[in-house]
Amino acid sequence: MNQPLAYVHPGAKIAKNVVIEPFTTIHNNVVIGEGTWIGSNVTIMEGARIGKNCSIFPGAVISAVPQDLKYNDEDTTVEIGDNTTIRECVTINKGTTDRMKTVIGNNCWIMAYSHIAHDCIIGNNCIFSNNSTLAGHITVGDYVVLAGMTAVHQFCTIGNHAFVTGGSLVRKDVPPYTKAAREPLSYAGINSVGLRRRGYTTEKIREIQDIYRILYQKNYNNSQALEIIEAEMEATSERDEILQFVRDSQRGIMKGYFSSKF
Repeated sequence: MNQPLAYVHPGAKIAKNVVIEPFTTIHNNVVIGEGTWIGSNVTIMEGARIGKNCSIFPGAVISAVPQDLKYNDEDTTVEIGDNTTIRECVTINKGTTDRMKTVIGNNCWIMAYSHIAHDCIIGNNCIFSNNSTLAGHITVGDYVVLAGMTAVHQFCTIGNHAFVTGGSLVRKDVPPYTKAAREPLSYAGINSVGLRRRGYTTEKIREIQDIYRILYQKNYNNSQALEIIEAEMEATSERDEILQFVRDSQRGIMKGYFSSKF
C-alpha cells in the first residue's frame, strides 16, 4: 500500500503488501520483500535489497553511497534479511570494491541513530543498541549484542554470541561467547546470561569458561594457550570455533583482565 505522498521509482521492485508511509523516497534498483513496513521520511537508495517482514522507522537512510574516498560509483548493494527492525535515523551504507555489499542478517534489531558503514557483514539475531557505530569492513557474527554508544574500528571482527558493554571502543577482535568491557577493551568473562537464554547447558557454558581461563587467565601467550587448549580440551564445535577465531584474527584479539578497578 503506497501513500500518494511517497515517491517510489518505477524501477523499484516492491512486493504487493509492503506498506510505504508518506514522505518516503524509494530510488531505482531497490527490492523490498513481502510484509515490510516503511515509515515516513525514510530514504532507500539504489542497491537496497530488503527482505520480508522488516520494519524501517522514520529518518532511516538505507544504501547511501559509502563514506569512502575509494568508492567510484561501482554497482554495490545493501542486503537486509527477513524480520529485521531498523529504528529511527539509522544509516546503512552500501559496499565498495572490497566486498561489493553491506549485509545485515535475519531477525536483527538496529536501534536509533546507529551507523553501519560500507562492507560490514552482520550475522543473524544481532542487537545493536542506540548510537552503535561500525566503521567499514567489519564482520559481526550471530547473536551479537552491542550496548549503547559502542564504536567499532574498521576491519574488526566480533565473534558469535559476544556481548560488548555500553560506551566501548572496540579496537581489537572480540572472540565468540565473551563479554567485552573496560578501557582499553578487555575480556570480562563469557556471555553466560546470553548463552543460557539461547539454551546452552551448564556443562557447555563451563566448557567455554575453561577454554577462556587458559586463554586469558593463566599468563600464557596466545600461541601457548592455543596449544594447551587443543591438547587438553575435548574437541567440540565451540572449542574449534574459538581456536579458529584466534588463529584467523588479523587485528589481534582483545586483551585479558586489567588491574583497573572500574
